[in-house]
Amino acid sequence: MHVDHRKLGRELDFFDSDPLIGAGLPFWLPTGAAARHEVESYLYELERRAGYQHVYSPALGKRQMYELSGHWKNFADDMFPPMVLGGDELVLRPSLCPHHALIFKSRQRSYRDLPLRIAELGPMYRAERSGVLGGLSRVRSIQLNDSHIFCALDQVGSEVAEVLRLMRRAHDALGMRPSSVQLSLRGEGGKYAGNDDMWERASALLRAALDRSEISYQEALGEAAFYGPKIDIQVEDAAGREWSLSTIQVDFHMPAQFGLEFVAADSSRQRPVMVHRSLAGSMERLFGHLIEVHEGAFPLWYAPVQLDVLPISEEQSAAAEALRRLAIESGLRAEVHHDGSIGARIRGAAERKVPYAGIVGKREAADGLVALRLRDGRQLPAMPAAEAIALIAAAAAESQAGADVRARP
Repeated sequence: MHVDHRKLGRELDFFDSDPLIGAGLPFWLPTGAAARHEVESYLYELERRAGYQHVYSPALGKRQMYELSGHWKNFADDMFPPMVLGGDELVLRPSLCPHHALIFKSRQRSYRDLPLRIAELGPMYRAERSGVLGGLSRVRSIQLNDSHIFCALDQVGSEVAEVLRLMRRAHDALGMRPSSVQLSLRGEGGKYAGNDDMWERASALLRAALDRSEISYQEALGEAAFYGPKIDIQVEDAAGREWSLSTIQVDFHMPAQFGLEFVAADSSRQRPVMVHRSLAGSMERLFGHLIEVHEGAFPLWYAPVQLDVLPISEEQSAAAEALRRLAIESGLRAEVHHDGSIGARIRGAAERKVPYAGIVGKREAADGLVALRLRDGRQLPAMPAAEAIALIAAAAAESQAGADVRARP
């Protein structure tokens, strides 16, 4: 990768920032938001079909909750300071796991409910130092594709293996290119919660899942979360630096801290294991990586604009607008551009990485046709508008599945 997402993302109007909002707090422009929404919808549906139940939880919590979870002791330097409201100290959350633990605890749970997979695309906030902030890779306001699986001990191995399978599927569809897999283990020092037995069991479960899935990995001492070891899927940026994106963590600590229980088959009360996982990481870091991998030319299914309709003259404006409406009604993202010569507009569509340009001239307008031009320069013969829209829609579906298809950009 040679493209820096910080430059290209701004040039393509994906995101920007402003000093009045603050460092590490980028905003998403309509172009980037359209691509992000499509990816979020895909991940939501992928999780739903895999048995996840989606929730919403607040981005604030009392300081006492983070003291109980261990974040306040082990993670306070990365958290924003408390806000005093009445007699409470409220904190912007640095992670979603305490909220999800309390969602589990809010109802009586049976062994028949397990594994319980709770998912959320939720906001969290980290007080990153200004010197480490950069583009979308390291920010202070984070939208995380997160989930917590509550399961019995004998279910952990199969759950982790299934998460690894879902990760591969999502990565293939997005066109992600992981650079390495890291098993992040406890190091020396007192920042880690729990006892030796807890850490040894959790580490063994993750190691066994990786071996069973035949995934090559490197072990990294001292890189674990404070509450448990983790599998980190690493990606490389344009400068050759590795970042953790997707992750799986096995946690015995937090269920104990929050007193989580389920009723077992023999009517005894037992403690679940908590598996933290994110298929694609934060939307910010994910898109920083995807912009660089694809050089802004996203796969058709999540390209911000899939069809740019270009009438040759003003006389074809009505036909062009009708084609745009047909595309939108068919579920595609389409725009019409009128200004400038047709050559300049074709070049503009290519510069904006739009997968298809639809040329509408006098003959096409009269006969209800459109001539498609792909962003790689290929041209297709003029065809009926409905046929062209069906072709693009089919190619989008194929590109989401990660398969090659004829006429796909």
